[in-house]
Amino acid sequence: MSYILNTEADQRAMLREIGVASLDELFEAIPPSCRLNRDLAVPPGMTEMELTAHVTELARRNRSADDAICFLGGGSYDHFIPAVVDVVASRSEFYTAYTPYQAEASQGSLQAFFEYQTLICQLTGMDVSNASLYDGGSAVAEAALMAIAATGRHGPVLIAESVHPEYRLNLQTYLANLDSRMVTLPTPSGRLDPDDIRKALTDDTVCVIVQHPNFFGCLEEVEEIGRLAHDRGALFVVSVDPISLGLLRRPGEYGADIVVAEGQGLGTPMQFGGPYLGILACREQFVRKMPGRLVGQTTDRNGKRCWVLTLQTREQHIRREKATSNICTNQGLLALRATVYLAALGPQGLRETAELCLQKAHYAAERLSQLPGVRLRYGLPFFKEFVIQVPGEVPMVLSRLLREGYHAGLHLGRWYPSLSDCIGIAVTEKRTKAEMDGLAEAFRKVLGG
Repeated sequence: MSYILNTEADQRAMLREIGVASLDELFEAIPPSCRLNRDLAVPPGMTEMELTAHVTELARRNRSADDAICFLGGGSYDHFIPAVVDVVASRSEFYTAYTPYQAEASQGSLQAFFEYQTLICQLTGMDVSNASLYDGGSAVAEAALMAIAATGRHGPVLIAESVHPEYRLNLQTYLANLDSRMVTLPTPSGRLDPDDIRKALTDDTVCVIVQHPNFFGCLEEVEEIGRLAHDRGALFVVSVDPISLGLLRRPGEYGADIVVAEGQGLGTPMQFGGPYLGILACREQFVRKMPGRLVGQTTDRNGKRCWVLTLQTREQHIRREKATSNICTNQGLLALRATVYLAALGPQGLRETAELCLQKAHYAAERLSQLPGVRLRYGLPFFKEFVIQVPGEVPMVLSRLLREGYHAGLHLGRWYPSLSDCIGIAVTEKRTKAEMDGLAEAFRKVLGG
C-alpha cells in the first residue's frame, strides 16, 4: 500500500468525526512535560538518488566484525557459520514466513519449530522447549516471570552480578511494577559464592538465576547453587552459552528447572547486535507456565504425521489475565538457522567447536598474561572468555588496538566500575594462532607506547 500523508483537511475531518476540536485537545491526556514541544528541524526532502547516497555514507561509518580481527564477546560472538545455514534459511518458504496465525496450514514452519524444540531439549537436557523468544536478555526476564507463576511466590528474585549486566537491566524492567524485586548478589571473585546464596535465600525466594559460563567467562558452582535453591523451594534458572554445552554438563543433569540462552552463536551473524534468538527450555512440570508457543507433533484425520500449535498461551489467543506472556511472536527465522546449524554440526561437530574455543581461549590468555603489566583478573576455570587487567586508559588502549586491526575486547568498566582497568576477551574457533599471536604483539606495541 502506498503511503499517502494526511492533509490538514484530512486531519480536520478526522478530528470532527471523533468529536474533538484540535490535536491539542486530542492529546490533552498526555502531561505537557511528556510532549515534544520543539521544532524537529527536519531538513528538506531529498531525491531518491541523494537519499541513497546519504544512507550509504551513514552505513560506511559502521564497523563490523569483518573490518578487523574480532575478539569481542559478552553475548555476541564471531563463530563460523556453515554455508548450508544461509542456503536453507534463505529459501523463500522460510525467509518470507511470519507468524502463522492459521498455523496448521504452515506445516513447513511448524515442522522446523518442532525440530528446533527437539534439538534444544537434547542440547540442554530439559524436557520441553518453546518455539523461541526474542533474545538472551528477554529470556532471562521471562524465566523469572515463569518462576513467579510456577511457585506462586512473590518474594525476591536472586541473580548473580556475574550475569550479563544488560540481562539484569531487562529483568529489573520486567519486575518494576510487580511485587517481586530483583536482588543482585555480588561476585567480586568472578563467580557467585554459594555462602552468599545461602545467606540471601528466604522461604519466599522465587528463584536463583546464574549464568554458566558467566559474563566474565568463568564457570559457576552450579550444582551447589541449584541444591541450595531447591532446599528453600526456589527454582534454579541457568543462562548458558549453547556452544559450551558441547563440553560442559547439560543443565538438566545438574538440577536446572529453567534453562535460557542467547542463541546468536548457533548460526546467526553478529549483525550489529540483532535480531538475535532467545532460547527457553524447562522441566515438563512447568510447561503450562511457559511463555511463547509450543509446537507439537500429531496425526491428521488421514493418519498422516503433522504438526500443530499445542500451546499458544499468549494474549492474542486467550484471555489476557490467563496469558503466560505478552510475547507476540518468536524468532522463527533465527530458530531455523539454529536448527540447521546444530543439525549440520551434529554432536561431534559441536564438541569439536567447543574444544577449539576452550583451547584457543586458554592459549590467548597465556600469551597476553605474559605481557608486562597485564594479568588475568580471575584465577578461575573459564570457557572461551576471560578478563585481563591492563595498565593505562582502557578506552584509549582499545581504540589504538582497533587502529592496529583488532576488535580486542569489551571495556568492562562500562558496567562494572571496579573493573575500569579490565578488558573482556572472547576467542572462538575462528581465531587462528597467527591472529592470537598478532593480538598479543599489538597489545605489546600499544601498551609499550
